[in-house]
Amino acid sequence: MKKIFDGKKTAKLGTEKNPAVVHVKTKKRMKEVAKIFEENDWKYRIELERDKPEDITDLEILLSWPRPTETEKKVGRNEPCPCGSGKKYKKCCGK
Repeated sequence: MKKIFDGKKTAKLGTEKNPAVVHVKTKKRMKEVAKIFEENDWKYRIELERDKPEDITDLEILLSWPRPTETEKKVGRNEPCPCGSGKKYKKCCGK
């Protein structure tokens, strides 16, 4: 049987163990990208390569990190009805 999880966890992107790696073409762009990383206190490595296309996927991932969503609290069946009738939810709107 093949082992799926080897016990090694990958570190979060933008930390000391897993810095974000970005490839840019110009020094001006390097300064712009470095400023974004430093404002957010992320660890990074920028490589200046004029002959290769720009690759800032790690930066885009960090900038669009999913935020946790908050759900509305459900009304319990024995709690007062939110419509304001004074009855229990199960006897009023919960039918």
